[in-house]
Amino acid sequence: MPKLQGFEFWSRTLRGARHVVAPMVDQSELAWRLLSRRHGAQLCYTPMLHAQVFVRDANYRKENLYCEVCPEDRPLIVQFCANDPEVFVQAALLAQDYCDAIDLNLGCPQMIAKRGHYGAFLQDEWDLLQRMILLAHEKLSVPVTCKIRVFPEIDKTVRYAQMLEKAGCQKAVAIPVFANGNIQCLQDVERCLRDTGVQGVMSAEGNLHNPALFEGRSPAVWELAEEYLDIVREHPCPLSYVRAHLFKLWHHTLQVYQQLREELAKVKTLEGIAAVSQELKLRCQEEISRQEGAKPTGDLPFHWICQPYIRPGPREGSKERAGARSKRALEEEECGTEVLSKNKQKKQLRNPHKTFDPSLKPKYAKCDQCGNPKGNRCVFSLCRGCCKKRASKETADCPGHGLLFKTKLEKSLAWKEAQPELQESQPAAPGTPGGFSEVMGSALA
Repeated sequence: MPKLQGFEFWSRTLRGARHVVAPMVDQSELAWRLLSRRHGAQLCYTPMLHAQVFVRDANYRKENLYCEVCPEDRPLIVQFCANDPEVFVQAALLAQDYCDAIDLNLGCPQMIAKRGHYGAFLQDEWDLLQRMILLAHEKLSVPVTCKIRVFPEIDKTVRYAQMLEKAGCQKAVAIPVFANGNIQCLQDVERCLRDTGVQGVMSAEGNLHNPALFEGRSPAVWELAEEYLDIVREHPCPLSYVRAHLFKLWHHTLQVYQQLREELAKVKTLEGIAAVSQELKLRCQEEISRQEGAKPTGDLPFHWICQPYIRPGPREGSKERAGARSKRALEEEECGTEVLSKNKQKKQLRNPHKTFDPSLKPKYAKCDQCGNPKGNRCVFSLCRGCCKKRASKETADCPGHGLLFKTKLEKSLAWKEAQPELQESQPAAPGTPGGFSEVMGSALA
């Protein structure tokens, strides 16, 4: 069957998907994808997979894709991060029979992507990207797509998308486009479709806080939490994934019941997580019974309803932090002593002898060159890094840092000087005047 492309691929293979669950590391696993599909998601991505690890590690392939095959989990796009055309294609060839398309991650802005040189940190290497997409387009039996970030300049973004399209990507400009970013409710989806003219809208964090987002519903948290846990029992996944999902679903309620937040963080089994979720449900239901007849204010007034988490902007965050400081200052004024932050209180619980008094902290002398703490026994009065550079350059020793460049050089020279004496004193092989080399010479002759 010929490979479908462009709008034909979107309309037939992806079934004209408009509601899309984004690729999310350790979060868009099979169980979560199935939950999202039950509540309006029409297309899902796998979590981002590392192409090089996928090629070399059979267990990684099994755990992240091969064991997650499910007829209900289609259409499905597998996303890889990669920076080498050959490796990307090798990984894609191993995955193409388990999905409907392969996606190259060109959008991840996180530090791990910078260290690994992938994601958004490839967006200026157009020649490399063109080679990666061209090779994948030629070798794969399924289409290749790219999840990208926009540039500050609209014109450059358009040229970037056109370059990827020309190389064979199936999502840009004259081909289907999905929009992504700050999609928190169905109204956001509809507005984005209307204002941009894109074919589909993708949600990540909004979906994590409300998997029923694409249905336009905000159900009680326990309804979706219990449904998700039932799916996990049928399609197991790492406990860390489940815990993270429950933290997102119960986010607002856990601000009210802090003790249960700590319990959720500590439990070691799926049933333990389910028990904490059940306790949160009971607490919420008790609260509802006490509030019967109360009139709600706002669109989503109650913490037990699935609702988005709105991150404070930089200015709002700074105001909140300033408010928190002034509140603590008032408490200190009333008590006459310093009031520790919650984080410091937790540290003190773990270590009762720990002190946060700056005057009692040890003072460290600084390295003359870089400002880091210097070694107390360094012969140059430097930190280890600067000491190593200087000792290497001057062929010197620093016992304080365990650097013995001079000693090692002297030993090496002494060993070399001893070699001729050892060779002269070595006895010839018995029965031959010239030793081993003469025996080998005569044998070869």
